[in-house]
Amino acid sequence: MTTVAILPISDSNGERAYRAIAGDKCSVGKTAGQALDALTAQLDEIELSTLLVIQSFRPDPFFSAEQQERLSELMNLWRSARDQGQELAPEQQAELNGLVEMELQAATARTAALMQQGNL
Repeated sequence: MTTVAILPISDSNGERAYRAIAGDKCSVGKTAGQALDALTAQLDEIELSTLLVIQSFRPDPFFSAEQQERLSELMNLWRSARDQGQELAPEQQAELNGLVEMELQAATARTAALMQQGNL
């Protein structure tokens, strides 16, 4: 199953946009739906077996405001490094990977909680 992450970003004018990421593929849209649609067009049939949970990007018991802020900072550093043909420092990359994994675990826990409540 392909994991899709949709993150809020600021475009070059400082306006909110969304980046959808699945493995080495990514897309950007004015809405989370546009970003997802653009990403889906890049995926092959096997990759389309996807579970997607979209959250409000507000802190919750599963992923704190501090974790969200640090993830955003590291993603900005990662994008900047990528755009310059560079990589993050190994410690920063490890921290980013860890936060992405924690957010994935938080999404899983969030989904389980919603299912228990009968909201899914």
